[in-house]
Amino acid sequence: MTTKRNPAATVFHERAREYDSWFEDSLLFDIELAAIRQALDGCRAPRLEIGCGPGRFARALGVQFGIDPAEAALQLASRRGILTAAGTGEQLPIRSGSMATVLVLFTLCFVQDREQVLRECHRVLRPDGRLVLGIIPASSPWGKLLADKGARDHPYYRYARFLELDEVDTLLRKTDFTPAGTISTLFQSPENLEELEKPRSGADRRAGFCAITACRTGRQPS
Repeated sequence: MTTKRNPAATVFHERAREYDSWFEDSLLFDIELAAIRQALDGCRAPRLEIGCGPGRFARALGVQFGIDPAEAALQLASRRGILTAAGTGEQLPIRSGSMATVLVLFTLCFVQDREQVLRECHRVLRPDGRLVLGIIPASSPWGKLLADKGARDHPYYRYARFLELDEVDTLLRKTDFTPAGTISTLFQSPENLEELEKPRSGADRRAGFCAITACRTGRQPS
């Protein structure tokens, strides 16, 4: 069955191999991965990534399950050992209360209904489950760079709408999540990315990437 794709997902489907190749020997990937690993400390299995793409992060982070509307990307994720299903974050093909950890990395900026995606995360998580978001803050140098690329019709970023950290906080609380911590990294400028960084605890507006952890409350979002 073919899952209906939004314009952004269509691009990632058509350019799956090109996008996948970006991760090879990528310092940026290594920096972001270190922050997410720190945010995942104490998060249990089973783990699900929404918008898993080709499965690079999922494989590195021990994520068992992946959802994405881009079928070509899912094929690559499957080859990396991820159990995949075509689908969107707004309507997850996942049983309620079945996941201990849900990751949404670099995906909220592309989805059509952010609030509905987070409500679905709430639904599929166990009562004691954790949500981990990977965010490029809109006002950071990296957020501004990618937004500018989007304005210039970049094939990927023309569909991205980046969020500020306070907007993410508002979204989480609106969908009945309680923010539990933030790991910040990517303090080097886009023009001078030269070395690995040690992630820092706490939300920092200067960071180009933040991994945000949130707890699911006991009641279903209204």
